[in-house]
Amino acid sequence: MRTLAPLNASAEVLTGADRGVHVRGPDTAAVLAFRSGADGTGLVVLGPRTQASYLAPADAPRCVTVRLRPGRAKAALGVTMSDLVDRVVSLRDLWGTPADALLNRLSARDDTEVAHGLAGALEERVRAGSAADTARADLVDAAAGLLTGAGRVPEVARELGVSERHLRNLFHDAVGLSPKRYARIHRVRSVLAAAREEPWAELAAETGFYDQSHLSADFRTVMGVPPGAFRAGRLPAPVRCAWSLL
Repeated sequence: MRTLAPLNASAEVLTGADRGVHVRGPDTAAVLAFRSGADGTGLVVLGPRTQASYLAPADAPRCVTVRLRPGRAKAALGVTMSDLVDRVVSLRDLWGTPADALLNRLSARDDTEVAHGLAGALEERVRAGSAADTARADLVDAAAGLLTGAGRVPEVARELGVSERHLRNLFHDAVGLSPKRYARIHRVRSVLAAAREEPWAELAAETGFYDQSHLSADFRTVMGVPPGAFRAGRLPAPVRCAWSLL
């Protein structure tokens, strides 16, 4: 995975050579994807995902994704993030003909060029925003950073000098999730990124859960299986990737 400045987006490449079940974990961020397969080439947007999905081996031989920071997604994509939660939409539905022009420019490029082309197009959208848009995005980014640590909603609101209500409204608009749900999903993602052999009680303490039982409950809610079953590879039956259904 590569980090792309100045949006601080990150890019990842998946190919049809990948085998086995692909686990797409919950995610607090929106993702822009360039997808190329037997059924054609296109640009799709994945909204924030509140639950994991388990996908069969990819039909697409090539997919380049760019994951956006929470505070920048609304300005970059031009839509309130609450409208995209748990959805996959064509970029053309959001941008219209500029999406077609971007797709034409990227179709013959290699993966690195595609990733930077996507990030550049998103950056242009962000830069076209107002100073007020930038200030709101900075506030959301700051709040997101505090929430992914040990910060709780009342503490984060006080730290940033805003009311809890204002913070929740900002998150609903810019992230599509409540601050509490954002923090819960981030903690589960931290568990997924941690060493698989580490005891669950230790992981709970390291990733911000109150205790192991809270980790288990939140993990099962968003991953669809208990943490022990996930670690043992007992996963739900895979489904077809929704990107190919657009």
